Amino acid sequence: MLEMVKKWFWYDWIMLGLRLITSVSLILTTIRFQEGLALPLWIVIFWEIAAFSIPWVCLLLNYKYYLFTEILLFGGLCVHLTSLFPEAFPSFLVSVFLIAANSARLSYHWTAPATVLVIPEIFYVVSPNYSYWLMVIYYGLAYVMGFAFHLLTVNHRQNETIRKQNAVLEQYMSQIERITLAEERNRLSRELHDTVGHAYTSIIMGMEAFRSELATEKGIQRLDSLLELGRKSIEEVRGYLHQMESPQQSLSLIQALQKLGVEFQEHARVEVSFRAFGEESRLSRQAKMAFIRCLQESLTNAVRHGQATDITVSLQFGHQDTRLEVHDNGRGMEEWQEGFGMNAMKERAMNLQGQVFVYTKPGEGTLVTCTLPRKAEMENGLIQLLIVDDQPFIRESLQMLLDKYQDLNVVGSAEDGEQAVNLCGRLQPHVVLMDLDMPRMNGAETTKMIKQQWPHIRVLIFTTFQDAEQALDLLRSGADGFLLKSTEPLELADTIRLIHRGGTLIEKGMSHKIFEKLDKSVESTQLKAVNDYDLTYREIELLQLVAKGLGYKTIASKVYLSVGTVRNYASSAFIKLGVRNKEEAIQKALEIGIIVS
Repeated sequence: MLEMVKKWFWYDWIMLGLRLITSVSLILTTIRFQEGLALPLWIVIFWEIAAFSIPWVCLLLNYKYYLFTEILLFGGLCVHLTSLFPEAFPSFLVSVFLIAANSARLSYHWTAPATVLVIPEIFYVVSPNYSYWLMVIYYGLAYVMGFAFHLLTVNHRQNETIRKQNAVLEQYMSQIERITLAEERNRLSRELHDTVGHAYTSIIMGMEAFRSELATEKGIQRLDSLLELGRKSIEEVRGYLHQMESPQQSLSLIQALQKLGVEFQEHARVEVSFRAFGEESRLSRQAKMAFIRCLQESLTNAVRHGQATDITVSLQFGHQDTRLEVHDNGRGMEEWQEGFGMNAMKERAMNLQGQVFVYTKPGEGTLVTCTLPRKAEMENGLIQLLIVDDQPFIRESLQMLLDKYQDLNVVGSAEDGEQAVNLCGRLQPHVVLMDLDMPRMNGAETTKMIKQQWPHIRVLIFTTFQDAEQALDLLRSGADGFLLKSTEPLELADTIRLIHRGGTLIEKGMSHKIFEKLDKSVESTQLKAVNDYDLTYREIELLQLVAKGLGYKTIASKVYLSVGTVRNYASSAFIKLGVRNKEEAIQKALEIGIIVS
């Protein structure tokens, strides 16, 4: 009840003030003229207090309860007092005003006749001192004024709702603008890092290789000056790239989330409280952005869909993982429906081997939990790495970058596939960083051979180009992950740790191309079945999942649809196939070649 009172506007306090003034005046008048009462004074005062408090409490719960209790309790009290004191009939005017102000929808059809016609008739019967039609005019005017006040309050509520929605939309647009700018900066940063940085590195490594071939002192001095110029230029490029990063990247995770909460509180006019537990650990840029985007989406959903007024954000750094919880006091939902933003949030978390859960229930608000694993302590000591690349400066650069991390150890490097296979047999590394384009034996053949002989060795493809067809073949050969050479050192180190722990990671842009390739492959092999039975790709996908023994709820969570939508797709597929249940559908799909046993 206290929470409801906190949400009151000026008109709610006006109506409470009118009730309070009327009730206090009635009590004082009753005490003054207590000699003429038919009942004991304490009974009448108790009745007056009940007539004030009970309808008011009912109004906080449901307006229909209020209307009944107001007419029965306060109206009955006024009828009783009017039978004793004919001058008391105007005391019900304020109640008529409040009844009209709090009526809604079809309740006007019975509250207006009851208060304007029936109640005056009762007053006239118990005390015919005043004209019935005069009382009808009084109560009619009071009801009209109450109805006008009701229209004023409805207009104010609608304006307030529009204002809040505008504030949320403005905040949402500002978030989209910041995200778009950040992604564009990151895209340009990656492209410059991959082109300009690669070119400078190649030049420096190439000049270093020519040092031994120069005989004269003048030539060595000239080479040293060129090397110094190259190193100075690449440092300038790195400084330029650093300035292109989004402002959030320069902040710690706690600072970035706090700033986001404060900005949202200012724009959306809601209370956002932030708490952090544990010692903050260093996170990759991808992990940090995943938490930031999760909070952005959760705050927006809490106000837009849940109409929340108070949001609590908790960030906990544990030994095994980092967890973000966003809990709001909104209205909650009977069945959670995921939109584009939530699907994107879950995709980010899954790419980092994390999870996003949503718990919501009507009246209990919504709780969004995003959990990402932390850098695990390696049980077997250092992670042994083998670098395979035909470019010597790439191998040297990678070794220099990775040796900075205490848990990573480069035990060897190879310039082609044959040498890589020999070193794997001798060194038994934990993870192999594999280039694709190499002489004598390329990365695809080498990966397949390594996986056949040593399945426990993890292979991370480290390439420059996004070739979806080649990547798909490598996945079938046993590759454990794909990463572009433009990746930042911290992300590369985190990916190596993830691969070593048994995880799989595919660079986002490449993963989309792989899935598109798979979709086209599935569609081409199933084209005949689709033409014969007019099945959609989603219906075919559903039949394949049903054939695996999955239930509708499990399928809904996998394809990010509601259970009802999945059931609709299933019914449509059953009708097109001419079957009645799952068993018949699976048998039919096997016969026409949609699925294979």
